[in-house]
Amino acid sequence: MKLTGIELRVIEMPLVAPFRTSFGVETVREAVIVRAATADGEGWGECVSMTSPLYSSEYVEGSMDVLRRALIPAIARAGDIDGAGVGRIVEPFKGHRMSKAALETAVLDAELRTAGVPLSRELGAVRDEVDCGVSVGIMDSIPELLDAVAGYLDQGYQRIKLKIEPGWDIDPVRAVRERFGDILLQVDANTAYRRGDAQHLARLDPFDLLLIEQPLDEEDLIGHARLAEIVRTPICLDESIVSARAAADAIALGACSIVNIKPGRVGGYLEARRIHDVCRANDVPVWCGGMLETGIGRAANLALAALPGFTLPGDTSGSDRYYAHDITDPFIVADGRLAVPTGPGIGVAPHADALDAVTTRTEWIPF
Repeated sequence: MKLTGIELRVIEMPLVAPFRTSFGVETVREAVIVRAATADGEGWGECVSMTSPLYSSEYVEGSMDVLRRALIPAIARAGDIDGAGVGRIVEPFKGHRMSKAALETAVLDAELRTAGVPLSRELGAVRDEVDCGVSVGIMDSIPELLDAVAGYLDQGYQRIKLKIEPGWDIDPVRAVRERFGDILLQVDANTAYRRGDAQHLARLDPFDLLLIEQPLDEEDLIGHARLAEIVRTPICLDESIVSARAAADAIALGACSIVNIKPGRVGGYLEARRIHDVCRANDVPVWCGGMLETGIGRAANLALAALPGFTLPGDTSGSDRYYAHDITDPFIVADGRLAVPTGPGIGVAPHADALDAVTTRTEWIPF
């Protein structure tokens, strides 16, 4: 496949409500949208780097820079290319997995659209619907939290994930469990704790949680392994899992018994599938995390979450969880599930007027 150029867009989309984690409070989602153009069509990818390098070392301006200076020129020099070849071409550049993922997704989407093949089929999906969970940020008060959880349960979400941090953990979890009973409930610490907090985290055990996600620093696999010997709640890794090799190492060390796969964090959907395969071979369940994606990223995440090893509800919420107006047709939760797109490629495309309305700048890089 011959590309004619790559378009980069920076967009800003207001969130329907502030989303607070241990990294801070977000009110607007800033993101990079990548469009890969060919003589026959186009493909779309979404970069999940944040405005500031808080979740990871990547951030929006850094993504724009590395795409413009390094990754896209390497693709241009390669000539004919397909989605599977992108990873090999950009591998010499260290890190920047989110930027690489967005570029790979755009090229893969263009390829699959031309071939008339859905991304879900390309990845090996076995379901046409995906069970939906929702991530609930840190609130100002427990009554506010309970109201938010009640609203999401009324909307049909099958699993609730609570963000936690020191000072906001035991009491809110207890309150949600006591109020809503035997719901599927898990917590996400986003690396907010340290090894010395093990006994404190063990106080979550009585609440019968599905898992505690990434309690310690992403580089502390040994700490997670030791924590798993102290707490009964299953340990799930997120930020620590950046590749199939990292997943295999974490599993071998006993650092986790569940894995959250975020395609952007690991470098794309093809590496995400490899992580899925490693985990499935080791009987480790996986689920698909979210990064406040627009409909572009959400569509591709649904294709991934339909693979057989994704046995837990993920953060594949409806569009209205974050945005009053999406840039694609909205994804609407029905009976606690979202339909996997069936069209070629990722199965959706942004509406030009909606995309233009949230675009702050555009760059076209011709080949």
